[in-house]
Amino acid sequence: MRTYGCQMNVHDSERLSGLLEDAGYVRAAEGSTPDLVVFNTCAVRENADNRLYGNLGHLRPAKDSHPGMQIAVGGCLAQKDRGEIVRRAPWVDVVFGTHNIDSLPALLERSRIEREAQVEIKEALETFPSTLPSRRDSSYSAWVAISVGCNNTCTFCIVPALRGKERDRRPGDVLAEVRALVADGVTEVTLLGQNVNAYGVEFGDRQAFAKLLRACGEIEGLERVRFTSPHPRDFTDDVIEAMAETPNVMPQLHMPLQSGSSRILKAMRRSYRQERFLSIVHKVREAMPEAALTTDIIVGFPGETEEDFAETLHVVEQSRFAQAFTFQYSKRPGTPAAELDGQLPKEVVQQRYERLIELQNRISLEENQRLLGRAVEVLVAEGAGRKDRETPGRASGRAPDNRLVHFPVPEGPEAPRPGDLATVTVSYAAPHHLVAEQPPTEVRRTRAGEAWAARNGQAATGPGVLLGMPTVGAPESQPAAQDGCCSAS
Repeated sequence: MRTYGCQMNVHDSERLSGLLEDAGYVRAAEGSTPDLVVFNTCAVRENADNRLYGNLGHLRPAKDSHPGMQIAVGGCLAQKDRGEIVRRAPWVDVVFGTHNIDSLPALLERSRIEREAQVEIKEALETFPSTLPSRRDSSYSAWVAISVGCNNTCTFCIVPALRGKERDRRPGDVLAEVRALVADGVTEVTLLGQNVNAYGVEFGDRQAFAKLLRACGEIEGLERVRFTSPHPRDFTDDVIEAMAETPNVMPQLHMPLQSGSSRILKAMRRSYRQERFLSIVHKVREAMPEAALTTDIIVGFPGETEEDFAETLHVVEQSRFAQAFTFQYSKRPGTPAAELDGQLPKEVVQQRYERLIELQNRISLEENQRLLGRAVEVLVAEGAGRKDRETPGRASGRAPDNRLVHFPVPEGPEAPRPGDLATVTVSYAAPHHLVAEQPPTEVRRTRAGEAWAARNGQAATGPGVLLGMPTVGAPESQPAAQDGCCSAS
């Protein structure tokens, strides 16, 4: 299973893996030639197309030499390109879209029997992803989709055309899934939606999202609640209050800015302006001084002037983001922005992009340095520290504000396991991570850690690696923008 793009795609891939395992498939052993390769694709940025077709080309010799091997392509790019995929790569066996991931096992079987490619793209959601079987990579941290689709009409974004109109799950269904996850050992959930804080519009409750956060706070055993991604237009005071007043809702907020220029925001068809965004930042800081804010920013949108870009730098300076995921504008056919005048030269966009990164790196470092000497409780997790496996005696995890923390651990049965909570004191700060040079002063063994140990058939005596809020390919150095629909909200 190869997943590209946003958190919704990660969640969908967990469901696809669950469906395939229910159908009798097992994961291919590392280093072996698999019988099935599934690509779950993204279409938000132009290089997504090149990445998919390049990977398909590299796979063709393996398929030619391995009779019976199947290749399936799903996700947003499949929804967009449809039959074009098998035209350009006729060795692909199945193409399925964002609305019918549950049909993958049947399509694979049909392709095997009929010995020809199966392309099935639905125009509307058939089955809400969270009702499907799941094969989660983490035993202690889980995605919970509360909505799918998006009702916004941002001119740069292709997501609404590929994911469809927003559909909300009933609160009782969401909470039932969260309780079931906690009973299974999960200690952290991330509520997921293309526009997560618009939740409730479909069933007529504008305060449904704040109520959902508070209800999650009443679930015994649920240590951490996060959500992604909200839209500034729908970010209301009741959500800020719920975050501040619900102990297990983490002091961390990812809120896409996209541009600091009100003129460009209007051209993007974003229904807020600079003043509105900064007012939300101010309210969040007042209610939760310890909160870490992250954002998405697009550089080089058509018609962006140097003055417009200066407004973006101003908002970044004022907002003091802990991290910014930065895009260079990518022209996507089928979006209104692709037809706008004023497409900028690549060299201008690149120069502005580098200036933005330089400013954000400085701010990220300064904000992280404020934590020096402070004790933080880290959720030990698997996969967050890229070098953990090559660094004996080191583990990594996420602080409550989602900052990445590396720290030393003792060897032996006392080492914290993924899912356990370790209290460490920060002694070094870099722009994109923190370091504690001394071992934890306290390790809180959790049911999540027990679940991890049971799943892995061990008591985790080596250095842990970790995952707080899962991301796809998020680097420790300056983060590029996350491809995908959640980042486009």
